[in-house]
Amino acid sequence: MDRLQMALEKARAKREQAGAPGPETRPFGDGSKPSAVEPAKPEPPREKQATPVEMPEVWKVLAPLHINEKEMIQNRLVSLQGGPEAAPYDMLRTKIAQQARVRGWRRIALVSPHSACGKSTTAANLGFSFGRQEDKRTMVLDFDLRRMGLARILAQRCQNSMGDVLTRRVSFQAHALRHGHNVIFGLNCSEVSNPSEILQSRQADEVLSEIEDTYEPDFVFFDTPPLMASDDSHGFLKNVDCALLIAAAEQTTMDEIDVAERQLAELTNVMGIVLNKCRYTSGAHGYEYGYY
Repeated sequence: MDRLQMALEKARAKREQAGAPGPETRPFGDGSKPSAVEPAKPEPPREKQATPVEMPEVWKVLAPLHINEKEMIQNRLVSLQGGPEAAPYDMLRTKIAQQARVRGWRRIALVSPHSACGKSTTAANLGFSFGRQEDKRTMVLDFDLRRMGLARILAQRCQNSMGDVLTRRVSFQAHALRHGHNVIFGLNCSEVSNPSEILQSRQADEVLSEIEDTYEPDFVFFDTPPLMASDDSHGFLKNVDCALLIAAAEQTTMDEIDVAERQLAELTNVMGIVLNKCRYTSGAHGYEYGYY
């Protein structure tokens, strides 16, 4: 309160020097500490709530994603329900949506320099965060074909992988899982022997285009292989509009970030860098969430 009082007095002194009238003041309950009284402002127009998109028939026939809330919490999927813990992902969601809208981007890859950066956790949380925007349709596809990261984090069991979809062994309709009415997940529940060749093939790009034409998503997020682990991502990234580089605090070095960013810039547009696994000691994110 002392800081506020000093700021008000300083501002008042400046106005008096300039000959400008200052605001009226009134005492608090004890009459000892004045506060500025601003003229009443007209109530701002209320924002219209987003209208939920109607779920097309091709979405309705997809198998639902069965959620175990206990496992979701254990796997740090904080964006499922929203709230203060989801605030960092919601902020990232908003920044992604703004850039994508301005630049006309839809295909967004999540890339990391090395493994264990939390890339799959970020992808899943972004899926749930975008899912709470009911007027948008979102896809999250696991293109890290050597791993089953998203399936493990989402605690899902399935028979096939996105590699089977990209090689037309399995239809996307038979493989995909739907969350709510506006999010689709494509998971890996088995490994493939030749992921690099699959991801770089013309057929993979054709299948992906067919999926987009059929389901008409606003955003497609790809959980892609680490850049420095293999060449799996290098051939595929030419097919995306942009990429987010996911780095792990206290694990990823500045040299690794620098090298990965330069490699990424040669392959696609770099939307930004996300520093994951940060330890916030001051409650920097979401501490005023209850104010709104």
